[in-house]
This record gives sequence, C-alpha cells and structure tokens, in this order.
Amino acid sequence: MGKEQAPSKRVADLRMLIENANYRYYVLDDPEIADEEYDRLFRELANLEEQYPELVAPDSPTQRVGSIAAAGFPPYPHERPMLSLANAFDEAELLAFDARVRKLSGREDIAYVCELKIDGLAISLRYENAVFVSGGTRGDGSAGENVTANLRTIKGIPMRLRSAGVAVSSVLEVRGEAYIRKSDFTRMNAERAEQGLPMFVNPRNAASGGIRQLDSRMTAQRSLSFFAYAVGEMQVESIPATQYELLHLLRMLGFPTNTNIERLATIQEVLVFAERWERDREKIDYEIDGVVIKVDDLSLQEKLGFVGKDPRWAIAYKFRAREARTKLLDIGINVSRSGKLNPYAILEPVFIGGVTVERATLHNEEDIQRKDIRIGDTVIVRRAGDVIPYVVGPVMDARPAGARIFHVPKHCPVCGSKVEQPAEDAFSYCTNIACAAQIRERVRHYATRGAMDIEGVGDALADVLTDSKIVRDVADLYDLTQERLEKLPRMGEKSASNVLKQIEASKKRGLARLLSALNIRYVGVQNAALLAGYFGSIDAIEAATAEELTAVEGIGPQIAESVAFFFAQPQNRAAIKRLRAHGVDMTAPKRERAPVGLLSGKRFVLTGTLPTMTREEATELITRAGGKVGSAVSKKTDYVVAGDEPGSKLAKAKELGIAVLDEAEFRALFGSLS
Repeated sequence: MGKEQAPSKRVADLRMLIENANYRYYVLDDPEIADEEYDRLFRELANLEEQYPELVAPDSPTQRVGSIAAAGFPPYPHERPMLSLANAFDEAELLAFDARVRKLSGREDIAYVCELKIDGLAISLRYENAVFVSGGTRGDGSAGENVTANLRTIKGIPMRLRSAGVAVSSVLEVRGEAYIRKSDFTRMNAERAEQGLPMFVNPRNAASGGIRQLDSRMTAQRSLSFFAYAVGEMQVESIPATQYELLHLLRMLGFPTNTNIERLATIQEVLVFAERWERDREKIDYEIDGVVIKVDDLSLQEKLGFVGKDPRWAIAYKFRAREARTKLLDIGINVSRSGKLNPYAILEPVFIGGVTVERATLHNEEDIQRKDIRIGDTVIVRRAGDVIPYVVGPVMDARPAGARIFHVPKHCPVCGSKVEQPAEDAFSYCTNIACAAQIRERVRHYATRGAMDIEGVGDALADVLTDSKIVRDVADLYDLTQERLEKLPRMGEKSASNVLKQIEASKKRGLARLLSALNIRYVGVQNAALLAGYFGSIDAIEAATAEELTAVEGIGPQIAESVAFFFAQPQNRAAIKRLRAHGVDMTAPKRERAPVGLLSGKRFVLTGTLPTMTREEATELITRAGGKVGSAVSKKTDYVVAGDEPGSKLAKAKELGIAVLDEAEFRALFGSLS
C-alpha cells in the first residue's frame, strides 16, 4: 500500500506545484520559479504518469496537448447565447449609448466598467465540479466549434478551479478571449522566416487559426494566451453583484483577467479612459482595437436586456484606424468561391500598427476608378478595425509619369472563361460551373436543402471531393461509386451508401430546384420557381433570349441578362448535358401566367422555423399565388410569417404594425393551394 501511495502523493504534489506556477505566471504575472525548474517538475510528472498510467487524470497539466481530432470539430451549443456588441466610433455615439442606458433604467447614477477590447477569438469554457470539461468558439452566437483539446494547450486556462472562498456547485461557464501576445507573434514569425514558411499576417488571424488546428500539438506551438471577461451559466453560492466583482472572482478562481480595467462613475470618465488607451495601445504586449464599456450593476444588466443580438448594457468603443503610405506595385485578382472577381493591391511592404502589410483590399473596379488609383502610385493604406487593410486613395502629388490605369480582365484568371459584367453591378463574375476557384462552393450549394437536398454532401465532403479533383463540376456527383466513396477519409460502407441514395433521389427534385442549385446569379428559390413555371423545361430557358426571359412576371432585365449569360457559356451547357444524361429531371409543370388572386403583389418575410414546412416550400406557395418574398422587414412588407426562434424580424414587424402569421394562419391564406 505504501508503494502505491508514494507515487500518487508525489503526482498530486507535482500537479499542485505546476498549476500554482501557471497561476502565478499567467494570472498574477508574478512568476515564482525559473523556467528550468518548471520544466524539471513537468518532466518528473510526465515520467511518473507514464510509469503509473492509472494515475493519469483529465485535469493533469500533462494532458494539455493531445493528438489529431477524429473528424473536424463537432458543434458546440451555447446554453446562453454568446452575443456580439454594438459599436461606437466617436464621442457622440458613446454619449448616445449612455443616454439610452439612463433613459431605459430610469437612473442617473450609472457606473461603468471599462475593459480593453482584446483583438483575438472569443471562446467559452465549461467547468463541472471545478474541472474543465469542454470549450468552444463563439460561432454564430448560438453554437460554435468544439475545440476542447486545443483549449487545453493554453496554459493560462486552468484545468481545475482554485479555491476562492466561494463554493462553485456543478457548473461554471467562463467566457473570454484567446489571443497571441505581440512578443510571441514576433518570435513565431522570426522562426517561420528561418524555416522558409509563410509569415502569419497578424496576431488575431494566428490565434484564430491556432484554435482551429485539427492537431492540438500544432495549437500548442502558437503560444496562445487567454483573458476571461464574462460568464454564461453560473452556479455559485453567492453571485457577484457587479461586473467588477465578477472579474475579481474569476481571477481568484484561477483565470487571467486583464489588469487594465477600471470602474468609472460617469461617461465623461469613460471617454478619458478610452482616449488614453487609444494613445497608449502600443505600450502593451497585445493588440487592442478599442474599449468595451459595460454597466457595472449585473442586476441592471438583466433589466436592460438585449436588442436583437446586442446587449443594451454594453458597447464597444472602436479606435480610429491606423494608416501609412506605401507604393502600389501592382493589382491582382482573386476569384471568390461565388465567382466574384475581387481586385487587391500588391504593396511595397509597410508596417502599420504592429503588422507588416503587403496586400490590401481595393473593393472593385468602380471604386478604383472613382478614387483614380493607378499602378505605380504612392497610396494611403488603412487598417479598418486594426485588422483588414484597405487602400484609401492615391497621393496625387507623388504620382509618377508612368502610373497605369487598371481594368478588370475580360476573362477569368483561373479558368479562362468569359467574365460577366452586369450593367448595374460594381463587380465582374466568372459563371463557369466548373471554375476551379468556385467548384467547392458550387458543390456545397448544389447539395443544400433549398437546392437538390443531398444529405451527407456538406462542407467536409465537398472539400474532399473537390480538393482531390474527383468532382470538377456538379455533374461529377452522379459519377460517384460506392467503391470510390469508401476510399475517402472517414467514409465507411454505410455512409457511402447513404450518400449515393441521396444523390440518386436528387434526380427527381424538378426544374425549379435544379435552377436554384446551379447557383445562377440572382436566381434563388423564388426566381427559380418563376422561371420553371413559365418555361416548363431547361431547354426552353436555355434557348430564350434575355428579352424573352423578361416576359416572366417578376424577372427583370438584370436577372434576365444573368440567366442568358449563364446558359450562353459552353462549359455550363456541357455540364447541363451531362446532368441530363444522368437522368436529372429538368422539367416542371408549365404555367404560362402567374395566378392573380388574394396574394398578388403581396410582400412576405419569413423568419424562424415553421413546424411542418421548410422555408423553400413556403416560398414556393407564396410565389405560386402571385406573392413575393423579401429578406428584410420594411413598411412595404404585408405579412411576416414567424416560426420558432424568429429573431429581430418579428420585433421589427411588431414595431411597424405589420401582420404576423403563424403557420396555420399562413396556410389559411391559400385555401386549396395549401
């Protein structure tokens, strides 16, 4: 018994010594032991756990670095949404925020807590019985990515909560920012330069990419740090009364919290705080792009609540962008996944706000011409929000004699296809269904529920199929075989069989769904239904001129030109020919004229999830009855159809006095059509 107890006690002692060292280093910024001593303790613990594997525990410091994730990142749902903050860009907007808070609260004595806005990645950590069990990214606020293994590598995140004189019962969810210190970022880029590897663009992107590494050992190499600033679900004996006290509690529990935090009594003091840190932000070892201002009283936060996805009790005061001058060496073209040709500036490297900038956004050809930006110019480059650099404009006094005017190419630089330039659009587009730059997105879209509804062909499989060149256009999906699919990563016999069944079933979706699936510019579910019902076959649509296409009620000249251009491309016609050969249904019941009835000209907006109908089915019902479906609620909207979790559109409808229908009321409008 004595032999068994000695190693277990030493393991427990070592874990305590190492975690205490982490706490003093990452939380208190007051290291107690030298790095060499820390490494010696860590090696001793690792050796003991290897010798006595029964002593390994999930919260051991040695378990921070794991291995490769089995299959990407599963969803990480948030019990309480991780919401974003509204922004204030000047003093007037910050004063307006304060005025709203005082008006809504009915109080004049509002104290605020000011926190530096760390430029990193928002994450959530879940503790059960004081032990870290899982963590994820913010994602869309409702759910993010489960990156637990990677978060374990961040030494500033405690694996077990410290005793803080407050009993934490079963659950504590802590939220904060994962980031990379400037010094660590500089060191990493120096190492990458020595190894001949591409340099990281900025600390924020490096942190975000580090969190999403499939191999946690790669995450560990990013030297990520962490600051806690909020809680989600919290079960403690005594809940703090203020944000300031909450931050103190988090620090006592073992979480690093930013030390540059102040509790201020007036909005004028808040302004002074923000102005000081905008001036002094280069003095600290991490990137900030603003100041977060929160109502200190937590009970008042609950009372103020939210508007849309933004809390009424907090706001982010964004610092002004930083800028510099440099030479525009050339203008390149990036073809996006949607086929858009995006010009970008190739710059003489320039240092802006802690980052070396060599590329910058130029928006579009129209913007380049409006600003009269020419290749060879000296230009002003600004970092918007301290992240995305863009060209403000040229320095006219410094223009050289040989500066060249830029024009977007007439053919796609990736596939060579003719480029579409819509008359009223600032961008040019490649519409080739087989363009290598777009194929992944086109395959993903083709398989979505609103299109051909091929369950199993999501982002991951679309990536594998297109990266491996197995699928070069959407017609190739119908050439897939059981044997070929089973050879793909994480694709077993049953999964492959299910995917093939879904692909086969998609052949019967009909013309309207096919038109939507082809991702023709301006042709979504609604316009696809109009075209299918009027022409009845894809052959008729392919043969139609732009003028003939405008005969369809609801199809204007811009949409007609886009459809005509798409079907004029040889590559697209070839893909459609192959789809037909595979037996894909390209017909629809023909309706020469849209029905005129109760819904003729009525405008609808759909929000939330309906109990028994998909959004596509609801849209088709509306379109067949002569109505129109919009994406935003306005005074011109006649009806809002609301399902579960409707969001801000429902609130907007009520504010404007627009009729709101549930599914039963919506169906009642159609009579026999439903």
